[in-house]
Amino acid sequence: MKRNWCAAASRALLVTWIAALVAGCETPGPIADKEPLPVPESYTYVIGPGDSLNIFVWRNAELSRTVAVRPDGKISVPLVEDLVASGKTPTELAREIEQVLATYIREPLVTVIVGGFQGVYETQVRVLGEAAQPTAIPYRDKMTVLDVMVAVGGLTQFADGNKARLVRHVEGELRTSLVRLEDLVRDGDISANVPVAPGDVLIIPEAWF
Repeated sequence: MKRNWCAAASRALLVTWIAALVAGCETPGPIADKEPLPVPESYTYVIGPGDSLNIFVWRNAELSRTVAVRPDGKISVPLVEDLVASGKTPTELAREIEQVLATYIREPLVTVIVGGFQGVYETQVRVLGEAAQPTAIPYRDKMTVLDVMVAVGGLTQFADGNKARLVRHVEGELRTSLVRLEDLVRDGDISANVPVAPGDVLIIPEAWF
């Protein structure tokens, strides 16, 4: 319960902060870092709602299925009903399915293969403000700001790209870093490209003419 409350409080703070930034208000909290924010050294994909799962049960073709993870994060396959899949790695989910199937068949061997990657909301990269197509993007290993901008179709003509900010959770705190999207996207300055991390929010303000 405490973990859920903390997560909800963090999300509420992030929403408030983002609303202020998009509206052009003075940023609450710490001043934006001049240096790139630290990026986690490793990333392991976890299953999320909307993912397609190919569940293969060795020597039991009648139990093998391709299923979609429901909006509530659960799946149902033969002999296994309403099993939580969201937030688990494919290997973790396979082992749990084996535990359930062991009640019905001897030494089940299960493999879970993920397709149609969506991931959990906590790992998606969100783009707000003056992007051509603001959206949430499933994070991919080694993703950069340039990859994100390609996915959202670049900047609008009203964007103040060099005042864009990257918001990230770092050791339980929200931190921001300035990103030179104008230099990167319109001038091709690759030195302005920086890594993104799971759960980042990229905020692109409107220019004042």
